[in-house]
Amino acid sequence: MHDFVAENKRIQRGGAEKYHAKNKEQGKLFARDRIAKLCDAGTFVEDGLFANALASDLPADGVVTGLGKVQGRTVAIMANDSTVKAGSWGKRTVEKILRIQEVAEKLEVPLFYLVDSAGARLTDQVEMFPGRRHAGRIFYNEAHLSGRIPQICLLFGPSAAGGAYIPAFCDVVIMVEGNASMYLGSPRMVEAVIGEKISLEDLGGARMHCSKSGCGDFLVKTEEEAISLAQRYFSYFPQSYLSKPLVEKSREPALGADKLKGLIPESPARAYDIKEVIRTLVDADSFLEVKELFAPELVTGFARMGGHVVGILANQTRMKGGVLFVDSADKAARFIQHCDNFNIPLLFLSDVPGFMVGSKVEHEGIIRSGAKMIFAVSRASVPKICVVLRKAYGAGLYAMCGPAFGTDSVIALPSANIAVMGPEPAVNAVYANKMAEMSAEEKKQFMKDRIEEYNKDIDLLRLAGELIVDNIVDFEALRSELVKRYAYLAEQPSRTRRLDGLMPM
Repeated sequence: MHDFVAENKRIQRGGAEKYHAKNKEQGKLFARDRIAKLCDAGTFVEDGLFANALASDLPADGVVTGLGKVQGRTVAIMANDSTVKAGSWGKRTVEKILRIQEVAEKLEVPLFYLVDSAGARLTDQVEMFPGRRHAGRIFYNEAHLSGRIPQICLLFGPSAAGGAYIPAFCDVVIMVEGNASMYLGSPRMVEAVIGEKISLEDLGGARMHCSKSGCGDFLVKTEEEAISLAQRYFSYFPQSYLSKPLVEKSREPALGADKLKGLIPESPARAYDIKEVIRTLVDADSFLEVKELFAPELVTGFARMGGHVVGILANQTRMKGGVLFVDSADKAARFIQHCDNFNIPLLFLSDVPGFMVGSKVEHEGIIRSGAKMIFAVSRASVPKICVVLRKAYGAGLYAMCGPAFGTDSVIALPSANIAVMGPEPAVNAVYANKMAEMSAEEKKQFMKDRIEEYNKDIDLLRLAGELIVDNIVDFEALRSELVKRYAYLAEQPSRTRRLDGLMPM
């Protein structure tokens, strides 16, 4: 007769003490401690605790799965136990992950992936790799859950080889600097196959993925910070596509509305910090920036306005003049789709010269990426408001949800300027040949006169008269205007049909 109480305790201790000690040296928490910190106290219930119980060195087969409460809301959880075979996957590991995915789908609850895994156990590959209900089914399930329930990844350690696709298919990836990594081939494999010598951090480290590849969304220093951030991120989301985010009590902005005018320079050539502008518009301390280190010329993030959750896209003129590049267009497209999947209204703060030009970006696919962004804007069915702060030129107007893109409201500040291009480039484009024959003095006067004509043609009052903008709002009134509009737009019914999900970037 087995002593099931003793077995339970043995399994819950995880792997050998030396592996716990190694984790402690690296600043890592035990998988079960991670779950305890994530969940409300005493709410976690576990499935598959006795998986592979007859193998003394494989407690729970290296993965903990079950249901718990986070902020009082039911969630599903999968957590690799890196003290058991480095968190690698065996046959029962895969089955447990598949089952918790199926539970999350059945209950329509968010799924947290706490990832710290060396990948597949090569000794078990026939039992867990190629079949219909083997490892590939995990990614199939993730793709089908995408856009249905929030999928949140906390990457505490490696996510190697095929396992790298678990974070890649999630809505968001929070990475712990120094420990988290994801890569298809290890540095040793890379050197053997292509002769490249590279460190793990440079190949697939947390900072690289958060700043260069865009696979990471948040870079944190500790596991406790990662867990706290995941809880905060989760607070902006509903349980599934069938509901809306919770509405909280409204708070006054951190910066008063009277500060907005002083933040935006009159000259369109002068840069400013769009994050300070955001602080005058959103509820205090509610802005959570996503992908801060990646494509910083476009700021994306979640906030609350009058207690309602909104997703914000804003051009950052301090970085590359706020011009849209390949990465920023891809970043925008994914963010828009994510908000649309979960009934989060969108706010576009436009101060954009347009998309970047030149051979470098053409070779990188600026047209393809720009089309992705404009496609996402076009398809988004959630409430959308565009605020033109200063510039909205060319296709930049389209990408930032201009009037033609199902926009619920287009609001302009008195400083707004909407045109195919800026005045000087426009005059140069039309009159280049003629000006080439002028003296410097004649050219200067000619340019001045033509710019005045051009500015009259795109006069903001004229645009409002043509119903191109819905309202011209004074700087101090913008926050109040937006809060009222989002409160009304919140009455739009929730969808009953799931959208297409979130395509990996």
